[in-house]
Amino acid sequence: MKPLDEARAEVLASLPSLSTETVPAVQSLGRVTAEPAVTLESIPPFDNSAMDGYAVISLDTTDAPVELTVIEDVAAGSVPTKRVEHGAATRIMTGAPMPEGADAVVKVEDTESPDRDRVTVRCSVDAGRNVRPAGGDMSPGDVIVESGTRLTARHVASLASAGVNPMVSILPTVAIMSTGDEIVDPATERLEPGAIRDSNRALLRAMLAELDVPVLDLGIIGDDPVQLRAAYEKAAAEADLIISTGGVSMGDYDYVKQILGELGSVEFWRVAMQPAKPFAFGTVNGVPLFGLPGNPVSTFVSFEQFVRPALLHMMGATRILRTRLIGIMGEDVDTSEAKTVFLRVLLAQDANGPFVAVRSGGQGSNVLSGLANAEAFAVVPVGVGSLSAGDDVTLEMFNWPEGRRIDE
Repeated sequence: MKPLDEARAEVLASLPSLSTETVPAVQSLGRVTAEPAVTLESIPPFDNSAMDGYAVISLDTTDAPVELTVIEDVAAGSVPTKRVEHGAATRIMTGAPMPEGADAVVKVEDTESPDRDRVTVRCSVDAGRNVRPAGGDMSPGDVIVESGTRLTARHVASLASAGVNPMVSILPTVAIMSTGDEIVDPATERLEPGAIRDSNRALLRAMLAELDVPVLDLGIIGDDPVQLRAAYEKAAAEADLIISTGGVSMGDYDYVKQILGELGSVEFWRVAMQPAKPFAFGTVNGVPLFGLPGNPVSTFVSFEQFVRPALLHMMGATRILRTRLIGIMGEDVDTSEAKTVFLRVLLAQDANGPFVAVRSGGQGSNVLSGLANAEAFAVVPVGVGSLSAGDDVTLEMFNWPEGRRIDE
């Protein structure tokens, strides 16, 4: 069997890169930056008030309480027209530009205003208090986002504030299909003997939606060489990556291996992992193909370990693997020493303590209920096999964003 890390490294090394495009910041969520995004402006562009209150000369407040003359009102979006001299103050709203001469803002809660023309400042303020300086967030030349970053809502906000439209990798189109005569549409109300509803394409579409990539859904392809060849050829002509499920086990009676062997260079591996040991990878007419096992839990695990990292790698992301942390096993488990085992687990946590993991249900590769309830993988490495309650265990947080580089 091929070790998991070795298999994944081989896959990643053979993938093509994608071309790039510049997109509006507001449309960049989830995209991967192809170069550093740099601001050309100071953010904020001018000194402004961090509070609703009064712009003052700080020295005037040294002997507070003190009464000052209000010379002007400045709302956010307007510009002050009068200079603040000693003994004067400008009524100012949050975000409004600081008037010339003023060096601090007294928040409105620390004042009393008997009328519109006077204000009593009840406490002293230092220079700079409640003032946001120009360039206090970013200065020209600052890097907003490094290259290879998958953009989050936080990044989008920062890019938008600087008026920067990032250069990103294009989104790859992914073709998906389920294979096998036993597979029927999920909407089928009454199953015939031997038939099973297709959950794999629903699973793949949902997982690909997390990456916001376009999907070419080729549906269910029966065990017919003409249909299979046509589906794979269409996928290779119209997509940047192909995912098929089923037809990769050693004992499968179908035409998948034959057709893939004729159309490209596809290898069928037995990867030292559980579930998802059978796995195919290669190219069809030059387009990367992932042949995933037909059992739905195996499809999920192999997508997480191979397909998701591959897509992020193609898009140029530097962090392509899910976050891992150390937790505690909450029960005894006995697994295979020869494989990396991905137990589907629920997590509990005492205040400030580590996560405690217990199996979320049945661990069979067909048991979707156990997967649906799970919050993470408990990863049992090759050579370990058994864990006892209280042992440390690596948790792979598949509900969290990717947080690891390939070498971490």
